[in-house]
Amino acid sequence: MNLLRLPKLLFITFSLLLVCNPLFSQKLDPKGRNSFKPDHIIKSEFTNKDYLIHMSFPKNYSIEDSITYPVLYVLDGKSTYGYFESSYIDFEKIEDVILVGISHKVNGIESKINRFNDYTPYRDTITDIRIEQNFGLKKGTIKTGGGVLFLECLKKEIVPFVEEHYKTNSDRGISGHSLGGLFTSYCFLKSDNYFTRFGINSPSFQLNEELFLKPAIVKFTNSETWNTEPTKVFISTGENESPMMVSNMIKFSLYLKKSNYKNIDMNWKIYKNQSHTTVIPFSLNGTLRNLYGK
Repeated sequence: MNLLRLPKLLFITFSLLLVCNPLFSQKLDPKGRNSFKPDHIIKSEFTNKDYLIHMSFPKNYSIEDSITYPVLYVLDGKSTYGYFESSYIDFEKIEDVILVGISHKVNGIESKINRFNDYTPYRDTITDIRIEQNFGLKKGTIKTGGGVLFLECLKKEIVPFVEEHYKTNSDRGISGHSLGGLFTSYCFLKSDNYFTRFGINSPSFQLNEELFLKPAIVKFTNSETWNTEPTKVFISTGENESPMMVSNMIKFSLYLKKSNYKNIDMNWKIYKNQSHTTVIPFSLNGTLRNLYGK
């Protein structure tokens, strides 16, 4: 070999390694994990809360190949991860997708306090007082309107952690039930294409009706175009949920459907004979079938 060419060859080799590094960077192997325990606990500097991360992987997921996967981030993961790998989900009819359940580390009333804070997009003092009275809590315990900070936590802490350690691509979705459905709809309305698949299930629009639902309907009515990347949306509720929850979900869905936005593929469903809690596995399956159906 010509020794004069050696430095140039080394430079080219080093440059290629830098460019290809993400492809060969060490990823975590999910084999041997305990699916009933959280895979990770993440401390957020934005919300000052600890989050449990429960994960589910496609059957053929392996760190030995270069295949990457879309990710669906599911709120209230502590109560839903049991369905991730159960017979409720027909995985033969959906694309391979990594499921990431996100929930608060605390339990009981503390978990409820955190949910009302993280999953509500706007501060609603009337709701704060009503929830405190319902749970017998001291005034000032419930503070809604932390959704902005929680979204920052997702974008800058939780999602980057998952993407660094697992074989993901930039195809991201988010799904939530009840308060989580309200937060997911907020992510959809504020879409900057960070998430492009949304599962809005049993959304608690009644909490931020004046601040969120009505402005959303005005947007759907008056905005003829929505310059966004191709986006999929699934909205659902149970037939036996509160009349207000069902009617608000129908309102949101019908106005969005009527807007006929070019880049938004939207479907909605009311599950017969299902209540606010029994509908959860059905709506999760519906979310996966509608957002990731083969």
